[in-house]
Amino acid sequence: MLSLMRVFPALFSLCSLMFTATANNAEAAEAFGESVQFRGSLTNSRIKFEREKKGTVAFLGGSITEMEGYRPMVCDILKKRFPATDFKFVAAGISSTCSTTGAFRLERDVLAQGPVDLFFVEFAVNDDQDAAHTRAECIRGMEGIIRHMRQANPNVDIVMTFFVNEGMLKTLREGKTPLTMEAHEAVGKHEEVSTIRLGKEVAEQISAGKLTWKQYGGVHPAPFGNAIAASMIDELFHRAWGKPLAADAALTKHQVPEPPLDPLNYSKGRFIDPKEAHVVKSWTLGVPDWKSIPGSKRERFTSVPMLSTTEPEAEATLEFEGTTVGAFIVAGPDAGIVEASIDNGKPTRFDVYRNYSSRLHYPYSLVFGTHLHPGKHLLRLKMAANTNHGGHALRVMQFEAN
Repeated sequence: MLSLMRVFPALFSLCSLMFTATANNAEAAEAFGESVQFRGSLTNSRIKFEREKKGTVAFLGGSITEMEGYRPMVCDILKKRFPATDFKFVAAGISSTCSTTGAFRLERDVLAQGPVDLFFVEFAVNDDQDAAHTRAECIRGMEGIIRHMRQANPNVDIVMTFFVNEGMLKTLREGKTPLTMEAHEAVGKHEEVSTIRLGKEVAEQISAGKLTWKQYGGVHPAPFGNAIAASMIDELFHRAWGKPLAADAALTKHQVPEPPLDPLNYSKGRFIDPKEAHVVKSWTLGVPDWKSIPGSKRERFTSVPMLSTTEPEAEATLEFEGTTVGAFIVAGPDAGIVEASIDNGKPTRFDVYRNYSSRLHYPYSLVFGTHLHPGKHLLRLKMAANTNHGGHALRVMQFEAN
């Protein structure tokens, strides 16, 4: 039997033809109905692609964005729609990362690549199953990403996509909206950002007997599932670009509404190099000796210099400016407990170990403090003498501040 990967080109062509035919039928309802939410405008990116024949398209997200899934399919759709355009595609997906990490790494992984014309972002699944975010945390991360993008380039067009896992699918089939999707949708409505409700569409098709979870492919969709996502984005393009570009169309700045949904959103999120920290006791800066450290490692992190310790009572400080401070870390089987204090206040204890740490040096953002007054602060980290899992390790790839 041919694999899905071998039959995929024909499958995707069939999907494209089917939904193009539906979209072109004036008497038919729009393909995907309310599962595709077109808000604001995508005219700015169209002007760049159609008139200037150049454009930069960036994708930010977790493993669903990092994998060879919907992202390259959308790239192919754009190249077919604008065959004369010279595209630059920025792939900024990192497995396991949530919208919090996305907000802090946006500057390094996306904005540093130059002005972006069209921006895709997805974190609904990772905010749910990896980060287990509260609604407030979902909003702070996603709203921070959107507002930071538009502060950097007011002309950027943005699309948010909601992928789905088994738990979220169950919630959707019960007629309810998963917390992360609801929170991100609230950001989309407030910021006038188009959303692709892929999870809703999948749930409806499964309930109608038109699709199975196995066909879709699971949390990391099979080509069949990714083709649905890509076709929904193509439908969004049809709704935005279905008519000829007006002769007087001009680049128009997107508004950044005030006030924001959450004043503590991470719109000024950034990384701080760990070399900026001051070592008081028992920390080292460099690439860890991974061969001697138990637990699986993702290759992308094995050459990254880290501020590391495996010693109880190890201490370091960091001066920073902002209202939030944290660290982008990897936490494996030897992860310990760290005591964090800000401006010499009472320390707060954080167990660095996560659910996946027993087998993997798992990357995530550990937020030490929020609600700080604007200005300069001092973070102090000290490894606790006790431990819950037998280790005292903390490995910092980047500090984070907002």
